[in-house]
Amino acid sequence: MKHLRTVDDVMTHAVVSVRLDAPVREIVRTLRRWGVSAVPVLSPEGRVVGVVSEADVLAKVPGGDEVGAGEATAAHLMSAPPITVPRGATIAGAARLMGRGRLKRLPMVDDDGCPVGVVSRGDLLTGHLRSDAELAEDVRHELLTHLIPEGDSLLTVRVVDGAVTLTGRLPESVSPDLAMRLARAVPGVVDASAEFTAAA
Repeated sequence: MKHLRTVDDVMTHAVVSVRLDAPVREIVRTLRRWGVSAVPVLSPEGRVVGVVSEADVLAKVPGGDEVGAGEATAAHLMSAPPITVPRGATIAGAARLMGRGRLKRLPMVDDDGCPVGVVSRGDLLTGHLRSDAELAEDVRHELLTHLIPEGDSLLTVRVVDGAVTLTGRLPESVSPDLAMRLARAVPGVVDASAEFTAAA
């Protein structure tokens, strides 16, 4: 079973992009062909240097005050610097970035700023499509991986309609608040509560 924790787990690996000197007609054809609302703009070295969206084209081409439609390129139209997400970023972190910027898609980049994927709002919703049994397994995995040594817990994880209930005993060294935060951070979990008993 795949545990969804970072954007690497849900991203689209195929990256549709345009170069800096791509003319407006090429940009529009690319957006329509691939059914996307925005694409990253790449430098000659292959780094993401901006993003051009349908809104950018509509806002900057029709008036023609600065650049005529025949001269417009991705370099003129793009929003820069780009908002990107690094490999290994959490799904919750990517969702916050999208929310703050009111974005539908984010390019994912490696350490050199080169694109390795794209994550969309739809990708981030993947966790909400998993069954309660899968969510329960993911919560157990997170707790055992990050907090609780194997065999050192009498913890029960129950999930109903995405709501997690933790019952039983935690080791003395584990904070109940931290256990709850880890459970809530699992993609697809909509709520979490606990009924812990005192450590033995």
